[in-house]
Amino acid sequence: MGLPTGWVTDSGDLTQNQQITALGNGVLPLQAVSALSLLAA
Repeated sequence: MGLPTGWVTDSGDLTQNQQITALGNGVLPLQAVSALSLLAA
């Protein structure tokens, strides 16, 4: 997804299901950069 290793999994407060949900609901960083670049142009 373009996220650093451990971005979600290193959080000791989240269960595995919460980690999967957090990743599933996230916008891909590379996709967000692309969209913002197109909007700014």
